[in-house]
Amino acid sequence: MNDNRKELTEGMKDSIPIALGYFAVAFSLGIVAGKVGLTPMQGFLSSILNHASAGEYAEFTVIGAGAPYLEMAIVILVTNARYLLMSCALSQKFAPGSPMLHRILTGFGITDEIFGISIARKGYLNPYYSYGAMLLAIPAWAAGTAIGIAAGNILPTAVVSALSVALYGMFLAIIIPPAKEDKVVLGLVIISFLVSFLFGRIPVTAKLSGSTRTILLTVVISAAAAICFPRREDPQNRSI
Repeated sequence: MNDNRKELTEGMKDSIPIALGYFAVAFSLGIVAGKVGLTPMQGFLSSILNHASAGEYAEFTVIGAGAPYLEMAIVILVTNARYLLMSCALSQKFAPGSPMLHRILTGFGITDEIFGISIARKGYLNPYYSYGAMLLAIPAWAAGTAIGIAAGNILPTAVVSALSVALYGMFLAIIIPPAKEDKVVLGLVIISFLVSFLFGRIPVTAKLSGSTRTILLTVVISAAAAICFPRREDPQNRSI
């Protein structure tokens, strides 16, 4: 019980910059949602169930176009497909025999940033760490959308952009420590940046959605790394 409480507290602490960044980004999304006719409560419910900026933006665009529910479901499935990969990867961090309920709840709350801080934990992942991160980040995301709808364009764009910087700082905090300790990780991070930049400029791949490009790069680069630099699994300090 004490360990779970400790993990919950650490998850909440680590998610503070994520929550700040989420609120800023969601506020901007709320302005978009308000323009297509959503109320603050509708925006809040949308964000508490859909934890991706690209997915929600696509959702609001479909709503604005008056498209049918089936089209909306397909669009959200495609834009959020990368979370299927993240869920599979994070499931390998659980200790053998972990209850299915913990796996489902953790999978529900996965976002790019929560996945990043969860996968970076040493050893097996205690689900209460992820719960702690979700406890701050997800309500901040939902509240940002609702307040953005209610406030409209009152908040200056410069303020929203300044708050969004917290997300970039959090990303750096996730990737720099392991990259300093492991040259393979450092090389993969650099390669990922370069290839992602190229994919965004090459005509064929540039036409793909950002989510699709992320899935392709994740599968290809991680598979190549697993083949070229295999790691032995240590039961005491599980490495993914």
